Amino acid sequence: MPKPFVIPVGIVVRRMPGRTRWARWNWRVTAVLPGAKDAEWLELRRDGEAVEYHAATLPLELWRTDTEAYLNCLSSRVPSIYVIMRDTEDPEARHDVEVFLATASPYEAQDYLDSGDEIVEKVPMPEGLVALIRDYCKRHHEEEEFIKRKRDKKRVDLVQNGVGDPRIRQLTDVYRAPAKKPRTTH
Repeated sequence: MPKPFVIPVGIVVRRMPGRTRWARWNWRVTAVLPGAKDAEWLELRRDGEAVEYHAATLPLELWRTDTEAYLNCLSSRVPSIYVIMRDTEDPEARHDVEVFLATASPYEAQDYLDSGDEIVEKVPMPEGLVALIRDYCKRHHEEEEFIKRKRDKKRVDLVQNGVGDPRIRQLTDVYRAPAKKPRTTH
């Protein structure tokens, strides 16, 4: 199995007070730090109740088979890294969220958005990381030729199949509207 190209990426998360009584804190990813050392919820800056943390350093994996997704990301107006977080279930945890994945693939990020269980944050990619991913794609991208499928020539509309219930003896379709019964006057 081929191995991915791995870059350590530090994730900077800002914790702000929530705006409703149901959400105590609002968590936002504000930056990524390519080549960062390991860190776990290292406080970087505090401004009143707003605090920025170097929450984690995650491996950003680049796979040869995903170069189309990376090129899609790089061609967007603002190339971005997608950071996936989830609410933590551990009562012993210091914080309400767990940062667990960083990816340059918008397709992978969409998969996590579809579930609705995770928080997906889009963070602008630093210029050095844009250049590194662009070079990776130049080395490994293979354009796939589009092959259009052709339809069968078999005619499927010649035999009427499945009209109504075969147990009901009728000359017409059983899904027709019932006929009105004539009114009797007494």
